[in-house]
Amino acid sequence: MKNTMIDYSQKTNWCKFPEITKDVDTFYIFATEYIMGSFEEGAPDYGTLDNQEMIQGMEVEYLGHATTYAESTNVFAPYYRQSGLKFAGNIYKRDGNFEAALIGTPIDDITAALDYYFEHYNEGRPFIIAGHSQGSSLVKVLLMTYFKEHPEYLKRMVAAYIIGYSVTKEDLETCPYLKFATGESDTGVIVSWNTEGPKNVEVNASTVVLLPNAISINPLNWKRDETYASASENLGSLVVNEKTGEPEIENIGADAQVCLARGTVVTHAPAAPMPEDATKVAAEFFGPDGRHGEDYTFFYNNIKDNVAKRVAAYKANR
Repeated sequence: MKNTMIDYSQKTNWCKFPEITKDVDTFYIFATEYIMGSFEEGAPDYGTLDNQEMIQGMEVEYLGHATTYAESTNVFAPYYRQSGLKFAGNIYKRDGNFEAALIGTPIDDITAALDYYFEHYNEGRPFIIAGHSQGSSLVKVLLMTYFKEHPEYLKRMVAAYIIGYSVTKEDLETCPYLKFATGESDTGVIVSWNTEGPKNVEVNASTVVLLPNAISINPLNWKRDETYASASENLGSLVVNEKTGEPEIENIGADAQVCLARGTVVTHAPAAPMPEDATKVAAEFFGPDGRHGEDYTFFYNNIKDNVAKRVAAYKANR
């Protein structure tokens, strides 16, 4: 049975719908926030729009991730019926990646949101498309399909931030119109990395977001080789103050180095603490020393600075 389409003319179907104060937009696609509930008996494969775990998770994710774009751009962030973590994990066990879990409901919703955004909200402005995890996998699918069919939109793309999911050498060979970033200010390019700790490298851990021949760029020095970036190059990480519960910028010692053999970014900064059940799930999906939840927060101010630089470079070249 065909899904009932979401009406994206209704602003209630957008988690964030901005006042237009900038001349560049960001279209942000959320990571999997339908997580623990997806493991409950009888839970649907895809989250419903009224799923409170998903809604609350998207609000938290917006603050920790999408706000890196808000200083330089107008951020549009749609709700969508995303794949639950259990379903995505089952597809990964079957296929070696979870991309088949995106076919149907998630990609149909995001395509509808993107169509409505370009036809009614964008008004010809240049844009960034960005996400995390499942959201980034959807960005990749869109670049390889939707934007191939809409080259007029692709010409206005400042960059695609595919953070927390793999872009591979084969992806770029399949779609030669796509280019991966080579530095801190090139435009019309893909910016991508997956973060992990050194133990993942030592045991060659499998993770659901890491594909063979993945490419990562270092979010501190914006190099694709193994040049080490010490924590002194980190402009500030976003952490939650344990006393106040409020997010704040701190220096937590988050360094970064590309591991070419795995196509990841390795850091020695410790992962944020999680409840025991969530820690077990994270280890199963992201390895014993994963930093998937910190792909944005460890490098928060560097990402914000990089967005500003790419926006400025785009404007300077037009």
